[in-house]
Amino acid sequence: MDRIEKSKEKFSQLFGEEATGVHNTDPDFQEILNHFIFGEVFYQGNLDDKLRELITLVVLTVNQTLPQLKAHVYAALNVGLTPVEIKEAVYQCAPYIGFAKTLNAINEVNEVYKAENIALPTKSQKSVDEGNRFEKGLAVQVEIFGEVIAKMRENAPANQKHIQDYLSAFCFGDFYTRGGLDLKTRELLTLCIVSALGGAEGQVKAHVQGNVNVDNDKELLITAITHCLPYMGFPRTLNALACVNEINPEN
Repeated sequence: MDRIEKSKEKFSQLFGEEATGVHNTDPDFQEILNHFIFGEVFYQGNLDDKLRELITLVVLTVNQTLPQLKAHVYAALNVGLTPVEIKEAVYQCAPYIGFAKTLNAINEVNEVYKAENIALPTKSQKSVDEGNRFEKGLAVQVEIFGEVIAKMRENAPANQKHIQDYLSAFCFGDFYTRGGLDLKTRELLTLCIVSALGGAEGQVKAHVQGNVNVDNDKELLITAITHCLPYMGFPRTLNALACVNEINPEN
């Protein structure tokens, strides 16, 4: 199949047969979009559609492009993602974009769930409590990043040690320890999240290394970042790929 036929097949699989977007008002633009995203990008590399939709959801959440997010929640359900997996991908954004933007995205997800008669709340994926969230979060943090975490904590100025504690207990304890998505998926989604932010190249490099440490190989990272391209544009995509190549050189 050529990219036009591929785009028609993939678009129908994700969204159904009904024309959406700006098909009626801006058909040329919709055609360019459909053929590129659904006829090319969706077929680049070796990612299944479930992981592609999870990546799409987190990048749209970062961008706060909420109408498109809502459309892709339907698409995510159509390719077989569970309500829990979708929610967990959106929750994973919170440490990087803040609660307010994450809540905006959660509200969109909930609207779809209500329309589809999906019970709310979804089953809790919490695995920590007040007594162990720091300990378990730190353990996950060390599993991903290794010995550098101890050095970061040791070198933090006294008046900023609470930030390191928040990273361990909140970012990694409250979120990375949750069920619904495995560690490799969460770390790959986090790389996409920080790449989509722009201006966070230090964190992009850290999470490239984190992905390598949890056995997400370079080709997977390149494919994931490529999948982000239509939603975050070339500048942020190229910056993220530069970080991948710096941490994990071609030769």
